[in-house]
Amino acid sequence: MEKLPKIGLPILILIIVGIVFITKSTVTIGSGEAGVLYKTFGGGVVTDEAPLGEGFHLVAPWNKVIVYEVRQQEVFEKMQVLSSNGLEIKLDASAWFQPDYSKLGLLHQQKGENYVARVLLPTIRSAARSVVGRYTPEQLYSSKRDAIQKEIFEETQKIVKSEYIQLNEILVRDVTLPTTIKEAIERKLRQEQESLEYEFRIEKATKEAERQRIDAEGKAKANTILSASLTDKILKEKGIEATLQLAKSPNAKVVVIGSSKDGMPLILGNQ
Repeated sequence: MEKLPKIGLPILILIIVGIVFITKSTVTIGSGEAGVLYKTFGGGVVTDEAPLGEGFHLVAPWNKVIVYEVRQQEVFEKMQVLSSNGLEIKLDASAWFQPDYSKLGLLHQQKGENYVARVLLPTIRSAARSVVGRYTPEQLYSSKRDAIQKEIFEETQKIVKSEYIQLNEILVRDVTLPTTIKEAIERKLRQEQESLEYEFRIEKATKEAERQRIDAEGKAKANTILSASLTDKILKEKGIEATLQLAKSPNAKVVVIGSSKDGMPLILGNQ
């Protein structure tokens, strides 16, 4: 009986050590995450193997697992850049990105967990300054926003691709110009719109005048042809036909006698 406490103490110590060992040796990686294994006695960061995926993992207690989010993320950036004529432009943009899953170990080894601030954001700023510097404020305000968005994406992707970062999209959310420049551009756009409207009215009036001219010429030609076809005999025939029709009317009280100077019937007593 006296030996039981002596035996029980080492067993208790072993149990505690076992619990600590198991606790330190298990890692659970959540959804949308991946783990980079760091081997304390095995060469440091593991870069030649795939990262640890989602779920439960057993690792040696003297090793370490660094967990990264590998699903798409978004980062926002507000910048002040210069246009081609040296005016200060405020640019509000965001980037959709995620780490290169297959090269997560290299990303951790070379860039670290703070890779967004160290690599991605400086690259976006540099690309934005380079791209916006090619355009005037008028172009940025009106028609070139999609173009600068695409160019910033292409220049940023060109750099971060070799830095183990997958860039999915760059979104230019807002371009803010100095107030005086914005008002000047708006006045210019209104004047251009008024000029286009005036030109449209002139073109419309010109087309209407041309239409009326063509219509008048057509009527003149028709009258010329009609006049040439109306001979004396045809006029007499038409007059006789009209007189006969009038004579057949029950309401007409007409006396037709003799003929006029031009040979047409003379109608008297019309009512």
